[in-house]
Amino acid sequence: MPKRTVDRMLAGFKSFKAMYYEQRPERVEDLVNMGQKPEVLLIACSDSRVDPAILTNAEPGEMFVIRNVANLVPPYEPDENYHGTSSAIEFAVRDLKVKDIVILGHSACGGMQALVEHGEAGKVPDRDFIGEWVSMAKCCLHHGPDVDEVSRQSVANSLGNLMTFPFIKERVEIGDLKLHGWWYGMKEGILWQYDSAKDEFIEGL
Repeated sequence: MPKRTVDRMLAGFKSFKAMYYEQRPERVEDLVNMGQKPEVLLIACSDSRVDPAILTNAEPGEMFVIRNVANLVPPYEPDENYHGTSSAIEFAVRDLKVKDIVILGHSACGGMQALVEHGEAGKVPDRDFIGEWVSMAKCCLHHGPDVDEVSRQSVANSLGNLMTFPFIKERVEIGDLKLHGWWYGMKEGILWQYDSAKDEFIEGL
């Protein structure tokens, strides 16, 4: 009988521990004693197929990662409601002082599929939270029913929403913070990068 995924994950932790606590203990000691100092805030989708640390081969401590349905960034709306994504963005920018923010979208995104189905056919997701969450990207639906194209445009839209945060806008304008939009095509294994000057995604790596 094949091992359950959770059992393989426990075995994976043993490998991680061997690498970083036995072979490279200085890396962990630095993170524990000096605290985290990531240079990059990466906002990714919760999709299990798109793990940013695996895709980028990042080391522990290099990225501050936010993951949510469809890698969305809400606009700046300080009020009495709960703001998990916005609070994490605020911490990364104002306290950790990251130098780059990357929004990582991807093909075959379930959140964007829900948005397209809702917008095109009026189908409301049979869920308590997902429909309202993805509706923040409904402005992207005018690009047509192609889920991947809507997903790419959503990345651009979220980059715009980042600039509604005063503490982000200020640092971007003085050149102290850079924003990046990436889109991962899973089938081809290609990473597209958003060119804000041309308002389009350029095939990259």
